[in-house]
Amino acid sequence: MTASTSKALSSEQEAELDDVFARAQAALKIIETYDQERVDRLIRAVAWAVANRSAFHRLVEMGIEESGLGDFGSRMNKRMKIRGVLRDALRSPSVGIIEEDVERGLVKYGKPAGVIGCVVPTTNPDLTPAGNAIYAIKARDVVVFSPHPRSKRTTFETVRLMREALEAEGAPADILQCITLPSLAASQEIMRRSDLVIATGGQGLVRAAYSSGTPAYGVGAGNATEFVDETADLAETARNCMLSKTSDFGSGCSADGNVLVPRSRYQAMLEALEAEGGYLADAQQRAALQRVMWDADGHRLADTVAVSPQALARAAGFEIPEDRRFIVVEGDGIGEEHQFCKEKLTTLMAVHAYEGSFEDGVEVARRLYDIGGKGHSCGIASTDDAHIDYFARHMPVSRIMVRQPNSKANAGSFTNGMPMTSSMGCGTWGGNITSENVSLRHYLNTTWVSRTIAEDRPSDEALFGDFYDPALEAADADAVSAA
Repeated sequence: MTASTSKALSSEQEAELDDVFARAQAALKIIETYDQERVDRLIRAVAWAVANRSAFHRLVEMGIEESGLGDFGSRMNKRMKIRGVLRDALRSPSVGIIEEDVERGLVKYGKPAGVIGCVVPTTNPDLTPAGNAIYAIKARDVVVFSPHPRSKRTTFETVRLMREALEAEGAPADILQCITLPSLAASQEIMRRSDLVIATGGQGLVRAAYSSGTPAYGVGAGNATEFVDETADLAETARNCMLSKTSDFGSGCSADGNVLVPRSRYQAMLEALEAEGGYLADAQQRAALQRVMWDADGHRLADTVAVSPQALARAAGFEIPEDRRFIVVEGDGIGEEHQFCKEKLTTLMAVHAYEGSFEDGVEVARRLYDIGGKGHSCGIASTDDAHIDYFARHMPVSRIMVRQPNSKANAGSFTNGMPMTSSMGCGTWGGNITSENVSLRHYLNTTWVSRTIAEDRPSDEALFGDFYDPALEAADADAVSAA
């Protein structure tokens, strides 16, 4: 423990952590003996304990009341994500032999990663613990959750329900634990003591996870953008943008914050967004919105994060109709000095026009991601496969959704093949160790067993191609013989 962490932890927090980790080690010794059938039954039990409508309804209400963030309808829909995580977990082996390649003589065995420290964001105090618990139990890990202080009661109740489900199945409840005295220092100490960290939250948290000395999966900052080309169906695109932007009041890092549109289709795109419930702010309202969303130094202000469009407008000093679902502002440029091209985390999106060719537009998109969100995700509204291929080859992001609502698709959906998760790596672009959706395989250690195979050694001619010069090999051999 560093001196600064030691000073920041109270004696009560230190005592709780000592007890929690002792219990975690004891539970780990038990769960690592379980077979595949046993863990598959347990993940069904804990998933149902929180994903049934009655329980999740109560947890969602509790989370919104406690944190003051989020939209009830959108939060309720997140229980489908728990079903998706469970689906993916049940379809993959995790105990004993999990993969076999006869031709290469390789067999892989799944092993627990150990004690996992999971830091829970205030925007998902129920979904994140549930998803982490399913994957961890499937891998025969144990979990210590560090809740966000602003939503700690909700996370604690979520974990309590899952602990009850474990006990009912005769498994140790301490497979899942949640501290009751959360703080930044407590989270740092959990990360230091764990075998693996899953850090879902802001960049400060992720940096702390990477500097904890413990292997960690973190996430980069988002700035989800929808790129529109000349072939896009604008009505479909506007609907996808609305679905992405309004989910949980735009609190997710995958909620569409920007739409990039060819100049020739710009006005039509604005009209399509208005038809889907967008409110187009005028120049004066736009300036007022900027003042309540960012401070003079460009830092995002917390009071307008994840609020309804009506609340956002009132904060800026004007009113909008009750039927409007999000606010649209016209972008004034791409650059550090242009706040509206950055991550919003609320019910507002900016629409930017690009000039010239499709390729010129992609360069604008690349510049936008240099400002924020590199490595995370974006979408493309196109029916041109060549455009989609070009976009995929050039964009510095880990995931691209084609004609889908980003925030409902890139973390996994029942209508695409992305692994279900609540944690999305952003690769080295975003300062992360992985560019994948964090899923079951990231919770596992693997043991490789290798058997001999028929020699697989290509000739030098095949390996080096045109560069191979047999004379150089012969000269070297003569010199060795002479020596």
